[in-house]
Amino acid sequence: MSDREQVFEEVETVPDVGARRELPPALTRHDFEREFGLVGRSRPMLQLYETIEQVAPTDISVLITGESGSGKELVARAIHGLSQRRNGPLVIVNCGAIPEGIIESELFGHERGAFTGAVVTRKGYFEAADGGTIFLDEIGEMPLSTQVKVLRVLEGKEFMRVGSTEIRRVDVRVIAATNRDLWERVEQGQFREDLYYRLNAVNLRVPPLRERPEDIPLLVRKFTQDFCRQNRIEFEGFTESAIRLMQQYPWPGNVRELKNLVESVIVLERGRKVDEFTIARYLKLPSADRRSLPVRIGRPREELEREFLYRALLDLKAEISQLRELILQRLTPLPSLGPWQRSPENEVRVAEVPATPNPAERDISLEEMERELIARTLERYGGNRRRAAKALKISERTLYRKIKEYGLT
Repeated sequence: MSDREQVFEEVETVPDVGARRELPPALTRHDFEREFGLVGRSRPMLQLYETIEQVAPTDISVLITGESGSGKELVARAIHGLSQRRNGPLVIVNCGAIPEGIIESELFGHERGAFTGAVVTRKGYFEAADGGTIFLDEIGEMPLSTQVKVLRVLEGKEFMRVGSTEIRRVDVRVIAATNRDLWERVEQGQFREDLYYRLNAVNLRVPPLRERPEDIPLLVRKFTQDFCRQNRIEFEGFTESAIRLMQQYPWPGNVRELKNLVESVIVLERGRKVDEFTIARYLKLPSADRRSLPVRIGRPREELEREFLYRALLDLKAEISQLRELILQRLTPLPSLGPWQRSPENEVRVAEVPATPNPAERDISLEEMERELIARTLERYGGNRRRAAKALKISERTLYRKIKEYGLT
C-alpha cells in the first residue's frame, strides 16, 4: 500500500513520495483523479479543480467546507501537492479526535515536566509541518483557548510549547476544514470571529454527491476497480438501471457512503451482476414487489425528491392507522363466548366506545401531510434548515421552496 492510500484517524505525516516529479502546468480531471483521488467531470467539480489550481501555488490560508464524507481531505492533499511546499511534509490533524485537555500539547508540543506524564520534550504538529502544510480537519471542534494560539501562528508564524517561555518560529501553511457552519459557531460564541476571517481568506466548498449525480458512474467504476484489484475479486459489475438508481438517491453520507455501498455489494453478492432491485435493498428503498418501485428513472431531481418525501408520508400515515387500530383493540376486548354460540347481549361494538377525534380518520391530502412533516421536522431541529433538509433527505433548495410554498416562514 502506498503512502497516499494509507488511512489515518487522528494525525498523519505524509512523507515526500514522488512529490519531486513536476506536475503538468494545466491539469485535467484525469490528472486530479490519478494524482489525488478526486473523481468527477461535473461542472461543480471542474470549478473546484480550477480554484485549487489557482490557490495552490500561493501560501494563502484556505478553509474547505462541505458535508461529511464529501472529500475535503482529498482537496487538502491536492492543494499541498500542487503547491510550492509539495516537497515538504503534509501533517493531517483531526481536531475533533483529540481530547480538549491535550490538544494544545499535541499541536504545539511541550517541555519535559510541563505536566504529569510529560517525561520528555516533544515537538507538536506545527513543528512537524515546518516547511510544509498542516491540515486542521474539523476545525470547528477546536476549543476557544487553543484557537487563540492558532491565530497567533497564522498571523506571526510563532508559538510557544506548553511549559516553555521560549518563542519558536515556524514556516507552515494552514489549511482548515469543517462540515459545520462556522459563522453559526461564531454567533454562538464557540468560534473566534478573528480566526474565522483569517482562515476564510479562500473558501473552497466541496459539493455534496447529490449535486453531482453525473459523477456517480465514474466513482462506482473507480471504487469497483480499486476494491476488486486490491482483494483479487471477480465481479460482473452493475447494470445501467442500477447506476441510474444510484444517481437518483440523495446520498446523505456522500462519497464515503457510496464507496461503502459498492464494497459491501461486491463482497455480499459474490460477484454477480447487480441490478436496481438489489441496489434498492441495500439503500433500504421499497422493493419492486411491494406497492411501488424504488424510483422511476428519467425525471427531474426535484420531482424525485418529492416522491421520496411522499413515500415517507405514506409510510407515516400507515403507521398512524395501524397504531389507532391497536389502541382500539386494547380498549375494547371482545368477551369470551361459549362454544358454538353467540351472545348478542354481551357484544361490544367499537362504534359504541367513545373515541377522541383522530386526524387519521379523515382524508388528508399529500400536500397537508407534507406540510405537517416539514413543519414538525423544522420544529425538531430548532428551525435549522440544513439539518431539517438532511433529515428529510431532500436538498436545502427544495426545502426552502417548500417552506415558501406552505407559508412556514
